[in-house]
Amino acid sequence: MLEVKNITKSFYQKKVLDNFSFKVNKGEIVCLVGPSGGGKTTLLRCISGLEEMDAGEIWLENELIDPINQHSGSQIGVVFQDFNLFPHLSVMENLTLAPMLVTKENKGEAQEKAEEILEKLDLIERKNHYPYQLSGGQKQRVAIARALLMRPKVLCYDEPTSALDPSLRDSVAQNILSLKEEGIIQIVVTHDHDFAKKIANQLIEVASIG
Repeated sequence: MLEVKNITKSFYQKKVLDNFSFKVNKGEIVCLVGPSGGGKTTLLRCISGLEEMDAGEIWLENELIDPINQHSGSQIGVVFQDFNLFPHLSVMENLTLAPMLVTKENKGEAQEKAEEILEKLDLIERKNHYPYQLSGGQKQRVAIARALLMRPKVLCYDEPTSALDPSLRDSVAQNILSLKEEGIIQIVVTHDHDFAKKIANQLIEVASIG
């Protein structure tokens, strides 16, 4: 279980998050929906360690964690809105870079695990392609694969449908729902209420403060 307790965050004396709390169980999906400026992405960045919170606690499997200083760098993964793939690296190189640098896996081991995930996401034939050769949906699946290779317990998504054609929403939903079987906790930030209702075990409306 992931438990977020009383997260507070301000920017330039403007409070964006004020004692924000929620719980989500293993294998469940929580969607954070609401208008721009409501703090959804800031909350996701605090949970994933990309932003330092002013106050609050994050508990994962009954252990207090500091996302900014994750001991292995792999407990909480992020799929970014613009995918953040390295354009000069192939799909395989994008996937294996972090396992080789962060968890010190050898190249052969990292590639073997990458191929297993690419098979699951129907991307194995694209392993030697570069990002410019991929569709938006394929880039997103590569970004998911890259996050999964670090074996996260929690996977966060920032607006996973915003950069995609509306016709691809169902495919994105299927990818996210399929990961429930892996027991991964998933946190999805989205403006898309219909998409959220399709995938969420728990839907949290986030409103602007003041």
